[in-house]
Amino acid sequence: MANKVLRKVTHCIFDMDGLLLDTERLYTVATEMILEPYGKAYPFEVKERVMGLQTEPLSRFMVEHFELPISWEEYARQQRANAEKLMRNAQLMPGAERLLRHLHASKVPFCLATSSGADMVELKTNQHRELFGLFDHKVCGSTDKEVANGKPAPDIFLVAASRFGVPPAAADCLVFEDSPNGVTAANSAGMQVVMVPDPRLSEEKTSHATQVLGSLADFKPEQFGLPPFRE
Repeated sequence: MANKVLRKVTHCIFDMDGLLLDTERLYTVATEMILEPYGKAYPFEVKERVMGLQTEPLSRFMVEHFELPISWEEYARQQRANAEKLMRNAQLMPGAERLLRHLHASKVPFCLATSSGADMVELKTNQHRELFGLFDHKVCGSTDKEVANGKPAPDIFLVAASRFGVPPAAADCLVFEDSPNGVTAANSAGMQVVMVPDPRLSEEKTSHATQVLGSLADFKPEQFGLPPFRE
């Protein structure tokens, strides 16, 4: 991928699932638990199409795609029940804690913008409450009435930016994402975006990101005009 010009930013916006928390693997298990009784497999090429979607569009897609004899509401109910069992011990992704604590210590404003609902965010972050308490604010797309349209629409990132104490211009925000839908949403919002994709994603599915990294541990804040790590 050709190197892209990296512009200075002042604020950071983070996705959560698959970026800060290792939940995408758990979501795969939760989905397989629904599909297995119907003899359906869950290939990665289907998973990558729904990454980053809010509850209703994801559930509608899955029921239609796999021709399941249940309503999208029932699919969502089962997915939530399975996820509640699996997500309580969600672990942090490499580099996540170091980056968040660095931004907080450096007084860089940052917030969370996740497609998950507020109750699921509470559940998933149960083991990491102090760390997630460092965010300036949290936007939980599936339960936030101001987020009219989910990713790949830009709504969630525009709402997230608007809720900072002094709302920054979109161009001054740097989004961190793992999904193609999330990157598209950030681009549509007029923001730069650092992508930490699943290694199985093709280069074509990551080429629209400003920067692609193997993990958050590889991020260099000074490349975007942010204070560098001290160690």
